Amino acid sequence: MSKSKELIIITASCGKNLELAEKFLEKSNELNINSQILDLTTLDIPLYNPRIHSTEEIPSEIKELKKMLFTIEKWVICAPEYNGSIPPILSNFIAWLSISGDDFRNLFNGQPIAIATFSGGIGLELLTSLRIQLVHLGSQVLGRQLLSSYSKPIDTKTIEDIIKRLLQMKKLKT
Repeated sequence: MSKSKELIIITASCGKNLELAEKFLEKSNELNINSQILDLTTLDIPLYNPRIHSTEEIPSEIKELKKMLFTIEKWVICAPEYNGSIPPILSNFIAWLSISGDDFRNLFNGQPIAIATFSGGIGLELLTSLRIQLVHLGSQVLGRQLLSSYSKPIDTKTIEDIIKRLLQMKKLKT
């Protein structure tokens, strides 16, 4: 049986944020960290609608991903800023994860998560919005974040520092 992953890098874009996720993967491999990328753009998850979906109708893909995410010690989320906030694909994914259990916080509670963005705009609104949502869900969001753009290239030293800080965090027992 293979060892569980220590780090998952979730990307909410198939463009620059996928490239950013790949840089996190490269750096984690250099640091001998067992990691993988979860590209949300490759998933076929329906738009969550509470009028249509119930907790009995959770897509099997969500059930499997949630089971896997419970086993991964640390997360990095790489997402672009959409209209000054969280991209719809990531918001939808979080919505599905939060309704697929008895407690909407059960997956996120105590979970160490780092956040990063490559945005065509400023990107700060995404990082702020995502931090607020993840903290509300009970996550431990790393204080250091990565904000990159066309005028502010991705800094691999920052990526390494974020990974090293994240590795020092422990999932809180709830």
